[in-house]
Amino acid sequence: MAASAAARTIIENCAIATVDANDTEYASGYVVVAGNRIESIGAGRAPEGLENVVRRIDGTGHLVTPGLVNTHHHFYQWITRGLATDHNLFNWLVALYPTWARIDEAMVKAAAQGSLAMMARGGVTTAMDHHYVFPQGSGDLSGAIIGAASDMGVRFTLARGSMDRSEKDGGLPPDFAVETLEGALAATEETVKKHHDASFDAMTQVAVAPCSPFSVSTELLKQGAELARRLGVRLHTHGSETVEEEQFCKELFGMGPTDYFESTGWLGSDVWMAHCVHMNDSDIAAFARTGTGVAHCPSSNARLAAGIARVPDMLAAGVPVGLGVDGTASNESGELHTELRNALLINRLGAHREAALNARQALRLGTYGGAQVLGRADQIGSLEAGKLADLVMWKIDGIGHSTIADPVTAIVFGAAAPVTLSLVNGKPVVEDNRLITVDEDAVARDARAEAQRLARIVAQG
Repeated sequence: MAASAAARTIIENCAIATVDANDTEYASGYVVVAGNRIESIGAGRAPEGLENVVRRIDGTGHLVTPGLVNTHHHFYQWITRGLATDHNLFNWLVALYPTWARIDEAMVKAAAQGSLAMMARGGVTTAMDHHYVFPQGSGDLSGAIIGAASDMGVRFTLARGSMDRSEKDGGLPPDFAVETLEGALAATEETVKKHHDASFDAMTQVAVAPCSPFSVSTELLKQGAELARRLGVRLHTHGSETVEEEQFCKELFGMGPTDYFESTGWLGSDVWMAHCVHMNDSDIAAFARTGTGVAHCPSSNARLAAGIARVPDMLAAGVPVGLGVDGTASNESGELHTELRNALLINRLGAHREAALNARQALRLGTYGGAQVLGRADQIGSLEAGKLADLVMWKIDGIGHSTIADPVTAIVFGAAAPVTLSLVNGKPVVEDNRLITVDEDAVARDARAEAQRLARIVAQG
């Protein structure tokens, strides 16, 4: 549809943080959305005489930013929150894998709805899910997850995960919770071909995503990388999350995680990895040299006592870094906007102290940085004419924020700001801090029912 014929929405009188290359900001400005694109943006009032204006919004007391981009999550964990709360990663996985291995399609759908609802209501416009547990006979789990995202109206990347190294092979998952090498590759290829959309304004994309070095075989990593590049999609996995993982890789493969990934074809500008907590200078240099991205998950890293990722050093080296919620069995809040604050605060506990991150760097991690690691920086992640209309209006004149003069400081350092409006692809998903695409109360009831059903199944053995 030509811009002149497209329905227009105008937002005026708001502070704006564009997160463009120059970090352009307006103390009082406007955004014009035409169809699913940002048509224009600037200081002062919107241009006069625009045709087909269907909605004009007074943004007084608000900050408008790009929509938040989540780069790492495990939706199914929404129905196993609050368990194994005092465990490190390996013990946590051992405790929870027997439960996760009993999920089915109805559970996964309800969990995906809950995870998506919590994020979308908090300003996430692009979500991703790394789903790697496919018990035999559990149904169409990928279809259920993608369907939930479509119903919610958010932009979405499914990282189709897999595991083929079970307990009998020295891995952590139960034997009945993994796939065969051939089965995992075939199912992943089928998912890409069925659901991946490579277009500019795609609402659904798929990545190839074997789970982690300690739950997949070397052959699955190698052939997974070959498959992704043959199909032209991105690659995702967990990397360098804990000291135990580093020891595991050195004992099993004779090298650390980064060198192991490079030996299997898993460094490159089409790859992003979750966590990357335990990275030395050589590892960071390898990521920078190859353009490999990082999904930084500060709350989950703290919950599992994994450590503090060297985010300032990664950014200084030129590594693309975005933010991730991670699964809600290790970040029970499930909200990405709280990760802006936690990324800043936790990184200030590291070597760089108060110089580690500032408010605008934290906002960039949650927007443009996320778009980079998902391979969509040309389309989303900043407010610029021609980009997709994924944006959020944060209310900053209420009791939680009204005395913080700087709007970006308000939403990063302050309490989680209410979302007055969230647009995805130019369409409202949140209005007045409430989802409008789904019934929040029904989502909560369904998720609770499925969590209770899963608990009963596990109790019955």
